[in-house]
Amino acid sequence: MEKEEIVKKLKKELDKNRYEHTLGVMYTAGSLAMAYGCDMEQAMLAGLLHDCAKCLPTEQKIKVCEKHDILISGVERENPGLLHAKAGMVLAEEVYGISDPLILHAIKVHTTGEPDMNMLDKIIYVADYIEPMRSEAPRLAEIRQMAFKDLNSCVAEILHDTLHYLSGRKGSIDPSTQLTYRFYEQYRQPEKEN
Repeated sequence: MEKEEIVKKLKKELDKNRYEHTLGVMYTAGSLAMAYGCDMEQAMLAGLLHDCAKCLPTEQKIKVCEKHDILISGVERENPGLLHAKAGMVLAEEVYGISDPLILHAIKVHTTGEPDMNMLDKIIYVADYIEPMRSEAPRLAEIRQMAFKDLNSCVAEILHDTLHYLSGRKGSIDPSTQLTYRFYEQYRQPEKEN
């Protein structure tokens, strides 16, 4: 499926805000790919499809994962919204015809991350957080600048802020996010004194 066809199909499948977010992630991923010498088309396709399963009903996300023998953790059963990444990987392949394993992997890990991500994984993880429609995250201006200077540090800061946010809410935190932070914590910038 050509990118233009994917855009048209996603416009029908996603709600308006999710569709706008998706376009923002696609263009942000393309920009980051240019900055880091990564394949721009690959990054834009992964960005375009990263949330392709986001608007599926919970039962359908679970069915997609079970049908493809994708492990569903206890935390994912408690927070089935997390399953959109794994289900999205399947839809990207089966519905949108994506066979590139790097694109599929970037979609799969874009929510929780994983230790030692490849360049495309990091680009999609960061683009999802910093795209222009986002406004609610703390230190967003600082993190957006960092994204184009040091991708590993940016991933570390996003994970730090995400875990801080999640620890203040009810519910479990996905262990994958914690493991990912432990790996990237070494890249955190020392706190600046005011």
